[in-house]
Amino acid sequence: MERSTPPANMQTSSPTSDEERCQTCGMEDICGGLGVVKYDVPPEHPRFGKFYRCPNYPVEIDDAWQEILRRWSNLEALADKTFANFETDLITRGYSERQINALILARNAAIQFAEAPYGWLLMEGSYGTGKTHLAAAVGNVQIRRGRTVVFVTAPDLLDHLRGAYASDDELGYDATFDRMRNIDMLILDDLGVENPSPWAQEKLFQLLNHRYTHKLPTVITTNADIDELDPRLRSRLLDEKFTRHIALYVPDYRTAKRSGAMPQLWDISPYQSMIFETFDISAPFPQEERNLRTALEVAWRYAEKPNGWILFTGKPGTGKTHLAAAIAQHIQHAQSSSEPDQIVFLSLSELLTFNRQASQDFDLKLSIARSTPYLVLDSVYNPTSSWAKEILFSLVDYRYVRRLPTVLTTTHHIEEIDERIRVRLIDTRLCQILAITARPYVERIRQQRGE
Repeated sequence: MERSTPPANMQTSSPTSDEERCQTCGMEDICGGLGVVKYDVPPEHPRFGKFYRCPNYPVEIDDAWQEILRRWSNLEALADKTFANFETDLITRGYSERQINALILARNAAIQFAEAPYGWLLMEGSYGTGKTHLAAAVGNVQIRRGRTVVFVTAPDLLDHLRGAYASDDELGYDATFDRMRNIDMLILDDLGVENPSPWAQEKLFQLLNHRYTHKLPTVITTNADIDELDPRLRSRLLDEKFTRHIALYVPDYRTAKRSGAMPQLWDISPYQSMIFETFDISAPFPQEERNLRTALEVAWRYAEKPNGWILFTGKPGTGKTHLAAAIAQHIQHAQSSSEPDQIVFLSLSELLTFNRQASQDFDLKLSIARSTPYLVLDSVYNPTSSWAKEILFSLVDYRYVRRLPTVLTTTHHIEEIDERIRVRLIDTRLCQILAITARPYVERIRQQRGE
C-alpha cells in the first residue's frame, strides 16, 4: 500500500465536533472510517480509480493489519526478537573485544538492511551466535512498516513444498511456491542443514534464483560451509555487489551463558621462549647453518608481512615449531593488545582430540580455527579416520579458498600428505614450502660438544 498526503483536489472536511472525527483513527474524518481514500484525479492519472490507505491511518498504528501480517509471516513466536534486546555486552561471559565488535557490526549491518532492504543479507556462523535473532528482528521491522514477510527454516520450507506437491493440489502448490518467490521479504533460516533430494535442491535453487534475478530482499542464515552448497547458490551468495555477508564466528550464547567462558585455542605460555632471538642456527657443518639461517630469514620476513601460506617441513626437533611459534608471537605483538584472538596456534592433534560429544563446542572451535585472521597449524599429519580427514580438509580448504594467512609444519614428506591437501600446499601462488634439512637441534649440539 502506498502512503500519501491528500492532494488539493481531494474532498476533505474539517470536523466541528468529536462526533465528526474518524471512528478508526480519531483524527479528521477523510475516509469515512474505512481506512482508505480515493483521489479525485482525472482518468489519465495513475491514481485514478484506485483506493489508497488513508494518510491519517498509517500501517504502523493499524493493529489489526499488523496482527494479520504477523500471522502470515510465521514470526509470532519470534515477535520478541528485536535489535534493542540483541545482547552485545558480553565481556563478563568470556567474549573478547573483537568478538563483541563482531556482534555489534552484525547488529548494525542487520539494522541497515532493515531500514533500506536491498539485495540479500547472508549471516554465517555456528549455533547460538544470534543469527536467527537478527534475522527475526529484520522481519519484525518490516512487519511494523506494513510489508509482507515470510520467515521459514529451509527444512520446513522443503517439507511444505513436498506436502503441497504430493497432495496433487497443483493450484495449492503453485500458490505456495509463488508466494515464497514473490513475497516482499523472505527470511530463510538454517540453509544447508536440509540435505535435500535432487528435486528439493532444484526447487530451492528455483526459488532463490527467482529472488536473485528480480532483486527481491532476502535474509539467509546458515551454519553450513558455503563451499559445500549447490555451486549455483554459492555463486549468488558470494556476489559481493548484491549480498551483504556477515560472519558470526563467536561463542554459542547459550553455552557461554552457562559456563561464563569461551573455548580457548590460543595459549602462548608454552611457547614464550620460542622467539626469533632464541632460534639457534649454530651447526658443525656450513650447509646446515646456511639452511637454518635461510629458514630464520624467511620466517622473519613472513612475520613482518604475513601473506599467503608458509609450510615448514623437516624431522622432529629441527626447529619447525620454534619458527612457527616465533611467527605467531611476532604477529600477536604487532596486533592491538585488545585483540588477543587475532591468531590461533594449535597442533592438529589438539584440534582432533577436542570432545566430539560436545558437538556445538567442537563446531565453534573448528569455526574459530577456520576463520581466524591468522592460523598456525602445527604437526600436520595424515589422520586415519574418515571423520578426521574431512575435518582437516575442511579447515585447509576453507582457508585456501579465502587466502587466509596460514603457517603449517609437518614431519611428513610432501608426497605423503593426502592428495586433496597436497595439491593446495604445492600451489606456489599461495604457499611457500621451506624444508629444514639440518639435523635435530639436540644432535647438532651433541656433535659440537664432541659427544
